[in-house]
Amino acid sequence: MTDTPAQGPPSQRLSGRRLNLAIAALAVGGFAIGTTEFTIMGLLEQMRADLGVDYAQGGHVISAYALGVVIGAPVLATIGAKKPQRTVALALMLVITLANLSSYFASGFGWMLASRFLSGLPHGAYFGVAAVIAATLADPAKRGRAIAMVMLGLSIANVVGVPFATWLGQQFGWRTMFLLVGLIGIATLVSIRAFVPDIPVRPGASIRTELGALRRPQLWMTLLIGIVGFGGFFAVYSYISPIMTEVAGLESTLLPLVVALYGLGMVAGNILGGRLADRSIMGSIYGVMASITIVLLLFPVAATAPWSACLFVFLVGTSGSTLIPPLQARLLDVSPGAPSLASSMNHSALNTANALGAAVGGAVITAGWGFTSPALVGAGLAVLGLGVALLSGRIDRRDAPAPDGGSNGRSEAPATAGTPGAVSSAEGVRVP
Repeated sequence: MTDTPAQGPPSQRLSGRRLNLAIAALAVGGFAIGTTEFTIMGLLEQMRADLGVDYAQGGHVISAYALGVVIGAPVLATIGAKKPQRTVALALMLVITLANLSSYFASGFGWMLASRFLSGLPHGAYFGVAAVIAATLADPAKRGRAIAMVMLGLSIANVVGVPFATWLGQQFGWRTMFLLVGLIGIATLVSIRAFVPDIPVRPGASIRTELGALRRPQLWMTLLIGIVGFGGFFAVYSYISPIMTEVAGLESTLLPLVVALYGLGMVAGNILGGRLADRSIMGSIYGVMASITIVLLLFPVAATAPWSACLFVFLVGTSGSTLIPPLQARLLDVSPGAPSLASSMNHSALNTANALGAAVGGAVITAGWGFTSPALVGAGLAVLGLGVALLSGRIDRRDAPAPDGGSNGRSEAPATAGTPGAVSSAEGVRVP
């Protein structure tokens, strides 16, 4: 059979303990990235006061990181197209490590701003190449779970890494958070070097081939699903603090527990999303988008009582993160010649969704619609995301090869069609 970019040849696959160690090494890198991305928000006041800047300038530090993610994901993934994947992963993690150590030593606002931008540059590209490595090493039937386990590092960071790093920064100074991430980065470099095998460069890989994926409408439609669908998710999470204190009536001292609930939901959703992706990529996307819509529609009612508000915070985290593994797998399938670029751009899309959700949520709150209004707007965005997914699936079915060997009037078949044992993204069933 012909191997797709979403799976490697049998000679490259691992199993058992060797596979688990390789994926764990990559996941530790995700843990470092999640910790540095989100902890700064909890230490922003200390950082702002120490650097002598106002709140607007302090916020620019967060924006600089997000901008680095959006720019760095496609650029670095394309540049690394002709390099061995393990080498690319090591190089990206080295940049993350050095950038965080630079933030630790930053003596002024400009230095900090530049360091945070540099920290964000490898973010999406790292997750992109890590997902490709995991899909290459794993059995095709367990590809979704392998990708999900790599992404699990990011989810666990929200439960363990962010609270611990925040506490560390409060006790010993906000800069110690960056030192912690730097040490985790060093551990990741050692682990990847020890446990991730050296995978040869994919035949035909080139910068031109990677960029050629940008001509595929299905790539952009999949990215749009993430931007719009996750825009609704972030519309709620961006304003979870006033929702829980002003609407649910929780004490502000309990907010760390609320954030932990959200993180646990992300862990559960990430695991669930991997399993669903192995059963049906497009089917799982349809179902998850519908679930996000329902959860967000019910959230304003649930937010009026502390116990139900906490339950739905968990469900918001679960439903949102369940979408990540099938989207990542879908991007691998719709870009057979450019898996690294496509997979990396997923994180550019998610950071764009972060900005979109925060902006839309803030706009409706400012308009006087109330603190729970972002959930309703988010539900509307999720419906739009579901509509894009349904249209994308319809195009797959239209372009699928006809039973007589034709192409239903189209020349291009879905990326996974005809691959024994693969999941058909058009129909959501396993091809015999």
